[in-house]
Amino acid sequence: MENQAEWHGTAPNVKYDLIGKLVDETGLTRKAVIAILQGIQPHVFNQFKDNPEEFIVKVAALINDEKATAIIEHITYDVLDEHYGMDVFTDPTIKGKLGVNAMKAKKHLYDHIVYDSSNERDFATDLDTNTDVAVYVKLPDGFYISTPVGHYNPDWAIAFYEGSVKHIYFVAETKGSMSSMQLRLIEESKIHCAREHFKAISNGNVVYDVVDSYKSLLEKVMK
Repeated sequence: MENQAEWHGTAPNVKYDLIGKLVDETGLTRKAVIAILQGIQPHVFNQFKDNPEEFIVKVAALINDEKATAIIEHITYDVLDEHYGMDVFTDPTIKGKLGVNAMKAKKHLYDHIVYDSSNERDFATDLDTNTDVAVYVKLPDGFYISTPVGHYNPDWAIAFYEGSVKHIYFVAETKGSMSSMQLRLIEESKIHCAREHFKAISNGNVVYDVVDSYKSLLEKVMK
């Protein structure tokens, strides 16, 4: 049977189940998978003998990352008639403990907000007390953007009072430190897709960007 045959293109005694598994995990053709395996240095390929399962997982992950990068570089979004209903904000049950991971809020969609970090807490406090902000919401998990590398859930949606800033509607992703930030490839890819998504659906009326504080947010909306 084919899946029991040996393949000698890269190393002796390599079973076809390696190729078949990579085909299943990546969606590539057998020919493409063989070409990739032939390009692997022998000392690296020998790791397959030591731990076949780990080797397949790592190779498949690398291939899929490269596929996603190639797709994302040319991604575009088209506007459809579909839209999120208000239940995306009303259905979820959000739980938190005041002073631990929750705080009272005045301008938030709900009268309390649950945060994931001290940076998010400080950001929400600044949004809540700034006179330019009309309303904001910590976006629920049910609100997401589809990307080639999985669903992406932005952190915040913010509306400013008209006339106070250049860009009234802003969707933000908050990160603890912009200067030392090292985003993983998949996260970078999702953020790139989010930028393209909001460009397509809002005709420039909604700005999306990554910020690390309310100060950096203001710099973005004033541009």
